Parts: sequence; structure tokens; C-alpha cells
Amino acid sequence: MKLSLNNCADSMLHDSPLTIFYDGYCPLCSIEMNKLKQLDKKQNIMFVDIHTPAFFVDYPHLDWQVLDARIHGYLADGTLISGLDVTYLAWKLVGKGWVYAPLRWPVIRWFADIAYNLFAKYRHRISYLLTGKKRCIPCETKGEKVDV
Repeated sequence: MKLSLNNCADSMLHDSPLTIFYDGYCPLCSIEMNKLKQLDKKQNIMFVDIHTPAFFVDYPHLDWQVLDARIHGYLADGTLISGLDVTYLAWKLVGKGWVYAPLRWPVIRWFADIAYNLFAKYRHRISYLLTGKKRCIPCETKGEKVDV
């Protein structure tokens, strides 16, 4: 899904090709964002935890509930993308796009998007099943504080 935010985009443009809006209270989401941060040597991605006070100050025109429902990202031109389009682009920017590329192929894309929507809806339950952690404030992994 792509939405253009032309009326607000100019004030939010920056040098990063992608700004990711993610749920920092989700253990699996935080693990993925931390991995992306480690791999983002060229600093192509700006990470925004939608649970921080800065989010509400910096992005008052974005609907928090919509962003909390699934991952979203701003492109440098102000276009808002969501779901696996964000995930694929983020991993592509850190040199690992080949891992997610098949999920964007035409027939697979349809099924992958359905699976992602289910994951996004139940991400806290799935996180608990896979990590033993429920919604966390702030998330921690392996005993270390996650940089969100």
C-alpha cells in the first residue's frame, strides 16, 4: 500500500532513503529493528519507535493507531509504504534484500501479504510464543536493553 503525504512530506524529508515506524513494545519487532540497525552501515534507514514521545512531536500528522496496526515506512520523497514493502526495502538497503525478494513476487506476494497481516495483528501473542516475552516496555533481548 502506498500513500502520498504531499501536504506534510516536505517538513519530514531527510537524507535517509527510508524511515521505519515500528512497535518498540513488540519483542520480535525490536529484535528485527536491532538487527537492521547493526547491518545499516551506510545509515540508509532512520528508525522511529512509535511509542516514544518524540514520535508524537515529530509526526503529528500520522495516525498512531494506523501505524500501530502494521509496520510503515516513509520514503525520502514522502511516500508512505507499509507491510512487507517496508520489510523488503529495509533488508534491501542493508544488502539482504534477496532474503525477502520472493515475498514481493506477484503470486507469492498475495499470500505473503495475508500472512503478514495475520502476523501484524497477533504479533504480541506470536512474540510471546517465540520469545517468552509479552509486550514489553522497553523491550530487552538476551538480557541486554534493546536500543529502541
